[in-house]
Amino acid sequence: MKDRLTELGYAAGWRIVRMMPLRAARAIFDTAADRAARGNGPGTQRLRRNLRQVVGPGMSEQELDELVRAGLRSYARYWLEAFRLPSQSREQFLAGFHLEQADELHAVLAEGRGMILALPHVGNWDAAAAWLVSSGHKMITVAERLKPEGLFERFVAYREKLGMEVVPLTGGQRAPLDVLAEKATQGYAVALLADRDLSARGVEVEFFGGRTRMPPGPALLALRTGAPLYAADLWYSETRTEARIRRIEPATEGALDVRVRDTTQRIADAFEVGIAEHPQDWHMLQKLWLNQSARV
Repeated sequence: MKDRLTELGYAAGWRIVRMMPLRAARAIFDTAADRAARGNGPGTQRLRRNLRQVVGPGMSEQELDELVRAGLRSYARYWLEAFRLPSQSREQFLAGFHLEQADELHAVLAEGRGMILALPHVGNWDAAAAWLVSSGHKMITVAERLKPEGLFERFVAYREKLGMEVVPLTGGQRAPLDVLAEKATQGYAVALLADRDLSARGVEVEFFGGRTRMPPGPALLALRTGAPLYAADLWYSETRTEARIRRIEPATEGALDVRVRDTTQRIADAFEVGIAEHPQDWHMLQKLWLNQSARV
């Protein structure tokens, strides 16, 4: 019953929020974010701990309070935009996103051999995907198999409507890495969220002074296919999603597992730069560092 209610809640969001005037919808989502900040529930506590790891001990508790509130507002903005994106036009997709290195991205994909884009949970990567597809490129990503199944299917349909091809993380006809490697050699942008490992078998890296695990997929794909590897950084301005990409040179020394580990660390280092510049737009409300308690 709870799973069904969750699915219906998301369905209502996609149906109702897109019909509301933007100003009214934004006010509702901001109010909900502020209430979550005051309520200080488990998700808010985890965000606070994660942001403290990012900013270090020098930031005062009052300043951290404001950062957490801004972070929750940013997260609420992501969901507001996610609910509204399917009803937008190609022109709106193009206007709502700006990439500093757009010429470089277009040039790489024009070569026809694809690229690997590793992203942390920042800004609105769905808006980035809609812009990329609206710019005439092909894109593929992986979707975690959510519960209930109906909710997973709704998220797949949502992203496919934005123009992405979606491969399930589990339960597909082929191993996702094989599908992605094939697409990376066919001119696709392969976009993978890569700052949190969902398998407990990820690569251990140093990140903001602590140890965490990140998925090896982006590094492994780059090493396997030779496709250029980039770390992406996204953040919000007043009216759109802003972004930059940083080229990552894969490691060349050692056995494959060593090269995957070293390349994943290079991705983590690139993520650090972007998140440190815009910590309020990093939507990490889950346990991340290995020394953190799973409870909060």
